[in-house]
Amino acid sequence: MIPVTKTFLPPKADFDSFLDRAWQERWVTNRGQLTKELEDKLTELLGVDNVLCTTNGTLPLQLALKLIGKKGEIITTPFSYVATLSSIVWENCIPVFVDIHPEYLTIDETKIESAITPQTTCILATHVYGNPCNVEAISKLACKHNLKVIYDAAHAFGVEVDNQSIFKHGDIATCSFHATKIFHTGEGGALFANDPELVAPLFHFHNFGHNGPHNFHSVGINAKMSELQAALGLAVLPYFREIKEKRKLICQLYLIELAGSNCQFLKIRENTNWNFSYFPIIFETEEQLLKVEKSLNNQQIFPRRYFYPSLNTLSYIETKIKMPISESISKRILCLPIYHDLSHESISKISSIIKDQLIINSK
Repeated sequence: MIPVTKTFLPPKADFDSFLDRAWQERWVTNRGQLTKELEDKLTELLGVDNVLCTTNGTLPLQLALKLIGKKGEIITTPFSYVATLSSIVWENCIPVFVDIHPEYLTIDETKIESAITPQTTCILATHVYGNPCNVEAISKLACKHNLKVIYDAAHAFGVEVDNQSIFKHGDIATCSFHATKIFHTGEGGALFANDPELVAPLFHFHNFGHNGPHNFHSVGINAKMSELQAALGLAVLPYFREIKEKRKLICQLYLIELAGSNCQFLKIRENTNWNFSYFPIIFETEEQLLKVEKSLNNQQIFPRRYFYPSLNTLSYIETKIKMPISESISKRILCLPIYHDLSHESISKISSIIKDQLIINSK
């Protein structure tokens, strides 16, 4: 069986060495030594000013929206994982969708300004499949209209734009360390606050609002990363570059094997050092996608329809507005299996099935 992804697990001895420290300290949660060490190592690796690790990748979005969304209108993308939208709704904000670029698949920055109203408080954009938004253009728009920017960078660990971490863009950036991601802590995530004034409030938010053991700075929730999660992250982190290089090779092999198939591939934005986190292909029709998916499933190969359906079509969105590009792409895009030890033989098999189906469908 070939799944869409497979969790990278380091040698168990590596994990055990960090777990032993937690056992010796008898400290398994509430910001122990391992969590702080992971934050320090991530700060150094990524070249960012601060990292606040959390227990999953959705809570950072909710904390960011709680702080700077202020229950206003949030300009966002309809093409992302549902957590992007649900966080907006959960925090009693109003999503305002802007369609996506047909090649980069990120929010179309040229359409943002027309969606701004006096009720707009924030732009929440996703670096889709780790492919960066046009961060410069969005920054200029935000400054012009005095808006805050949150980047959902769940897929973007290790991505750089102009040789700088993608996490350095926006007022707040968030990331997921879920087990399916290129770097993970089993479950987990992180907050990156680029506005120094936001660092302390976010810290208080993620720890019940505590300001010392007996004082409370503000309302808060429990979003802290446990020492067990941090131990796994510390064990995985030394393998990050190796994992990235293996995924890069897999993407290159797919491009070679699928050459001439008439599929559309993700266009990576200029000046980007990508992380090869996903390998999506876009078919000419949804009918093609469904036939290819069925043929792959029959061979115990399981790609996934990331992201389907387009978020503007979900039932709990009261005002339905058409997003023609997102709706079309979401029906035709399929993410192929990609993980660190996917074999060349498997890539060739997957590609052959896809090409055979496309040839059959064209007759």
